Amino acid sequence: MLGAQTVYPITTGENQIASEKNYPVDYSHFNINGRVFGAQGIAEDMEQATVFNMDLSTSYGTRNRIDMDLPLILPALIKLNWKDYFAGAAMAGVSCVIGEHARNNDPEHVIKNGHVVDFPFLASIRKSYEPYYRGKGQMILQCNPDDDLLGVPQIALQKYGFDAIEIKFGQSAKGVQPVIKVKDLETALEKKALGNLVHPDPEDPAVQKAYENGVCPNFYTYGRLPLWTEEKISEHIELLRSMGAKNIYFKMAGYDPVDLERVLRMASANGVDMVTFDGAGGGSGCSPSKMMNEWSYPTIMLENHVVRLAKKLRRENLPLPAITITGGFASEDQVFKALAFGDGLVKSVGLCRASMAAAMTGNRIGNEIKNGTVRPLFQKYGSTVEEIFGDLPDLCAIYGTEARSYPTGAIGVFSYLRKIGFGIAHFSALNRKFNLSLLDRNDLIPLTSDAQNLLK
Repeated sequence: MLGAQTVYPITTGENQIASEKNYPVDYSHFNINGRVFGAQGIAEDMEQATVFNMDLSTSYGTRNRIDMDLPLILPALIKLNWKDYFAGAAMAGVSCVIGEHARNNDPEHVIKNGHVVDFPFLASIRKSYEPYYRGKGQMILQCNPDDDLLGVPQIALQKYGFDAIEIKFGQSAKGVQPVIKVKDLETALEKKALGNLVHPDPEDPAVQKAYENGVCPNFYTYGRLPLWTEEKISEHIELLRSMGAKNIYFKMAGYDPVDLERVLRMASANGVDMVTFDGAGGGSGCSPSKMMNEWSYPTIMLENHVVRLAKKLRRENLPLPAITITGGFASEDQVFKALAFGDGLVKSVGLCRASMAAAMTGNRIGNEIKNGTVRPLFQKYGSTVEEIFGDLPDLCAIYGTEARSYPTGAIGVFSYLRKIGFGIAHFSALNRKFNLSLLDRNDLIPLTSDAQNLLK
């Protein structure tokens, strides 16, 4: 009935939608090693070698250092409960990324002469984050080619206080940009006037005549594909820095290994601070259904390629950006395995949908507390924020008692990320390693021949 439109999920928007494919090899094909002698990264003292003394902090940055309390990133997103998603990142002391096309969420943004001149939504996003920012992590704005052409990076950096831009090459859910149906000729003309690619061209007289006669095909907008070269990316990065960018990030998906190496070399040559590599199994919404399932390297295979390439660049004495791996992660065992599999070259792991789930759940529970409708599942813990949110004392230890009035969705994100960190600390202590930099592939036990081959 819906024809071409069913290439995309028809229930996106308020839903998180991602790959459903079971890959023949993944992180579950490894168990975690353990050791019973000695202690690395801390004194061999039973009073000191505890999970509470595990150093989970990390830092990155070529020109402007960014410190984080946890080896976690909240990847690009700007939907659902984004306010608590970003606030929770600030509370947990980790970096977070605002998704591309953020202007589409702002009916009040103004475009004149092909450039955005007012974008109040960016101010709202900053306000969701800044009250909780405590010097750890960074808020980053992701931009695609359409954002660049409209001057979004410039207005973000020079008017709304941003100091970090992520350049999007791709994501695991889709290696192309979205196609969105436009309802009529009038809307198609409006979209084109705003700088969008529209097919067929609504300004073409033949198309307009066909529309009048009722024989015009559907109109669609289409995001421009990034077509970077080494020269163009260098010029763009220098332009961003001249506008005030202190940190530059890349977002890359599981493309061909030749492209992976090229992006990593671009990052090295231009002093890029971090590259996030997004593997198959991820996704969050408006991406082609079968593309989410059927393209890209699964995350563990992508990480294997990235680590191999990073080692190659290191042998050439080239500087490396910080490397983040993302794509389907949700639990502490997965995060630990990714860090260990990174062999000292992976700084952090991205947690997108899982963090948003925490934001949504925390917010819902908070509303139930306010309305006196706490479900039986949670009634055994109590009926107040203080009773139900178990990590609230840890948050109060950072911010004081005012944390009790913080948005419960953000508290949920904070609690979830702290849970991940606490779990990593346990697995690290299991291996008698008390600093993240010590994790390596010796901390993993392959369970299959495919897993064994990945360690070679």
